[in-house]
Amino acid sequence: MKVKKVIFFFFVFLPLPAVLISLQFLPEQIPAHFDLSGQVTRWGSKYETLLFPILALAFGLFLWAMIRYAAKQEAQGKNNQSISLTASIFCLLLLNVLTGYALFTSFRQSETLSFHPLDLYQIESALAGIFLLLIGNKMPKLRYNSVIGLRTPWSMKNQTTWKKCQRFGGISFLVAGILMAVSAFLIKGYLCLFVTLGILLLSTVISTVYSFRVSKKY
Repeated sequence: MKVKKVIFFFFVFLPLPAVLISLQFLPEQIPAHFDLSGQVTRWGSKYETLLFPILALAFGLFLWAMIRYAAKQEAQGKNNQSISLTASIFCLLLLNVLTGYALFTSFRQSETLSFHPLDLYQIESALAGIFLLLIGNKMPKLRYNSVIGLRTPWSMKNQTTWKKCQRFGGISFLVAGILMAVSAFLIKGYLCLFVTLGILLLSTVISTVYSFRVSKKY
């Protein structure tokens, strides 16, 4: 658990020194926004990169509060805290990757993303797939709580529906994670992003419908 906490705070604070060091070498004007085709639509000040560490700190504080709240809702054991930490670490990892990619395009003075060897959406999709694989594997171990897991009005009806929904939701996430990871290698650009979001939405809808049907049975 201590190792996970160290990793968590490492990702919370990493964007700050990374951006502060980069500011010394970045050009005054950097690409600040890209359209759906990957073409730059706005140039901005290099100091706009400071938004990333601010976002990481704010997001980190919010996630830490949720982790502590989830832990308090578990009378025995630390499953909820451990799984919440794992989920939060991957959320922060995605934000760190986004920060690194933004600095990369700023250094390169990129006017288009289409010729980059690194496709941000493929990277994010692959990481999201790995995230769902890890969380899906741990979901059946989640204790009843109001912070993390497959939480619907029906899954939280009683302990029986909770356990069955977490087991089904875990399987659903495992399948979605595999599909996301595969799509990351086959599809590029915004299409990869849309496919990833579509897979996530479909998995969520199926799991929600299942929780409704289970609540009617139990």
